[in-house]
Amino acid sequence: MTSAERSVISPPAPGGAVSAALYECVITHVRRTPLRHSLRHRTYLWCVDLDRPPVLPPPLRPLARFDARDHFGGGAGSIRAGLDGFLAAHGIDLKGGRVVMLAHARVFGFVFNPLSVYWCHDPSGAPVCVVAEVHNTYGERHCYLLRTDGADEAEVEKEFYVSPFFAVEGRYRMRLPLPGELLSLTVHLGNADGRAFTAVVRGRRRPATVSSLLSAAARRPWSTAAVWAGIRRHGVHLLLRGLPVQPRPRSTPQKGMLP
Repeated sequence: MTSAERSVISPPAPGGAVSAALYECVITHVRRTPLRHSLRHRTYLWCVDLDRPPVLPPPLRPLARFDARDHFGGGAGSIRAGLDGFLAAHGIDLKGGRVVMLAHARVFGFVFNPLSVYWCHDPSGAPVCVVAEVHNTYGERHCYLLRTDGADEAEVEKEFYVSPFFAVEGRYRMRLPLPGELLSLTVHLGNADGRAFTAVVRGRRRPATVSSLLSAAARRPWSTAAVWAGIRRHGVHLLLRGLPVQPRPRSTPQKGMLP
């Protein structure tokens, strides 16, 4: 491994696993009711060990920053501390076990994560749970605790206002396997009309090196702002097509989200 590669990848995780990687992704949304609409967006995501975040050379740090204020309640000293606080409020103690996070990093000071995923393990490496952290474009966030018992899929009640065109009702079916060479995530929303919405993320692993980061950033400049703008643009399109806006309920603090 060259010195340039070592300057981006953080120290290996226990067992010699690489603790940071990039996934160049295609994100697809398909809305089926009350009208059909789809979008397709290309971006890149980081997959990191929360205890060993990537260390970039100073000139590249504006391209990737992981900040505790962007996750959970935003008031913990680190993302890992925020996650541990959320889990503790739900009776879970990982006892220092490994956590793998998939998310956007801040790029030039801006970040928007429609979905961040945390795969949580006990000290032996056995899976304990998965946390799916959802952000909406109103600056709000909500975490779903998935007690998968080692399985890749789980169902939860929808509890959070995301799209202004869907009410807070129905159930999510989430398939969130831990990424390997390939990334493959699927989230279905079912409501009284059946399967109303599906989001799919597909990607391929790349080493988190200087060259791969520069290449991804050159192809997808200011990637997180592009995701935010794309969601807004499609929202305007749906509004112009006459899709009614659902009232947004008042946001209340979630248990375990330290402000």
